[in-house]
Amino acid sequence: MSGASASLAVAVLQYAPGPDREQNLAVIARLAERAAARGAELVVAPEYATFFTSKPGPELVAAAEPLDGPSVVALSALADRLGIHLVAGIVEATGETGRAANTVVAVAPGEGLVASYRKLHLYDAFGDRESDWLVPGEISDPCVIEVRGIRVGIQTCYDLRFPEVTRRLADAGAELVLVPSEWVRGPLKEHHWRTLVTARALENTLYVAAPDHAPPVGAGSSLIVDPMGTALASLGEHREEVAVATVERSRVEEVRERNPALRLRRFRVVPVDPA
Repeated sequence: MSGASASLAVAVLQYAPGPDREQNLAVIARLAERAAARGAELVVAPEYATFFTSKPGPELVAAAEPLDGPSVVALSALADRLGIHLVAGIVEATGETGRAANTVVAVAPGEGLVASYRKLHLYDAFGDRESDWLVPGEISDPCVIEVRGIRVGIQTCYDLRFPEVTRRLADAGAELVLVPSEWVRGPLKEHHWRTLVTARALENTLYVAAPDHAPPVGAGSSLIVDPMGTALASLGEHREEVAVATVERSRVEEVRERNPALRLRRFRVVPVDPA
C-alpha cells in the first residue's frame, strides 16, 4: 500500500492497569481481540499498560523488565495471533540501581519488537515526581515506524505538554502520532487532555491516537483526532473499552494543502542544553 491510497484502521484501548502483569496482559488480549474483530490493524494500549502503581516507587522499579522480557514476549505473541501491530507502555529495566524507564514498545506480526521509545519528559508536575524513580529518554532521532504504508510516530503522555516533541515527529514524516498515556484525573485535567491532543493534531496537520487509563486514577476520554481537530472516535469514563477509526494519507495531504502551516513556519526545533 502506498501513495494517497494508504489507510490504516487504528484502535485505542482504555482500561485501568494495576500491579498484576498477567492480569493486565489478559485485559490487553481481550480488548485487542475486540479491536481486531472490528477491523483494527494497529492497536494502541496506554502508558504503563502491563504494570502500574498509582504513585511511582520501589514496587514500580522492581517490576522493570528488559525489552525481551515477559511483557514484550506476550505482546509479540498476541500480535502474531491476531495479525496486528501492537503498541503499549511497559516499565523497562535500565541497569541503573533504583531507577527504571517509562518505555513504549511497538511489536509487529511475525517480527516481534520493531521500536521502543523512552519517555522524554518525566511527570514532575501536579504533585508527582517520576524522575525520582525513572530515567528520561535520551534525545535521539524521532521514533517513527511504518505500518501498512502510514508513517507512525510515538511519544508518551506528559510529552503532550511540549509541542516540539510532536513537531519533530511531523518533521520526520509522521502522519499519525500515538500518545500512550496515564493522564491523571484532577481539576481541569480532562480539559487539558482533550485540548492538548487536539492541538497537537491541528498544529501539525496529522492524526493523533491517544489511549488513556480509565478511572479511578486516569482521566479516561481516550480519543483519535484527525488533522482538522475532529474527534473521529472517543471514549468517556468506560472502564474497559475500545475506540476504532481509520487513518488516511489522502486526508493528511488534503488538509496540508488547505492549511500549509508546516511549510509556512519560520522556526526550527532544536534540543535545549540541560546546563
